[in-house]
Amino acid sequence: MYQALFATSETIRRYIENRIGGIATSGVMPVVLNTPQEIRSSNRQGVSVWLYRVMRDPERLNDPPERLGWNQVRTPPLPLRLHYLITPITDNANPPLGSPSDEQLLLGRVLQMFHSHPVLRGADLQGQFIGTAVELRMRLEPLSLEEITRVWEALEGSYQLSVSYEASLVNIEADTEPESVAPVQVAMPEYGVIVSR
Repeated sequence: MYQALFATSETIRRYIENRIGGIATSGVMPVVLNTPQEIRSSNRQGVSVWLYRVMRDPERLNDPPERLGWNQVRTPPLPLRLHYLITPITDNANPPLGSPSDEQLLLGRVLQMFHSHPVLRGADLQGQFIGTAVELRMRLEPLSLEEITRVWEALEGSYQLSVSYEASLVNIEADTEPESVAPVQVAMPEYGVIVSR
């Protein structure tokens, strides 16, 4: 299903939103999929859950076709690892509405949530994942100073307190019909002799 990227983002967004209520002194804190700069430039507050990188999972490059029946196979899905920058944005210019302490409290809560519950499944799932056996594993991703600098330069903004999480594995199903194949009728084992020189 091609909706897997959005379903993953929405699952993470809703999971955070449902668990951070009442953390910040500035009141209700919306969780959105916008970049941190989009939130700040619109003079809003919120927690940004921004998908900034999509990578193919290198460990599953050679997955074989999936056998659906004795005479049908399907192209294996495209396995992806999604990288999210999670950034709390508060209105620091107006201390009653927000402060650096709120940002640290919010980020601490996000870290606590994914440390104690690193696998999102079942009732946590949103969108096209509802009712499926999908499991999303959330892993805190350490970024080097160079990587952090590149991300914030791409955003064209000054650095903001944030963390990066990797969500895996997310599968994009092939848009092809199952292929008919002839079943194996006779197995012909062959033997050989290894000769050393």
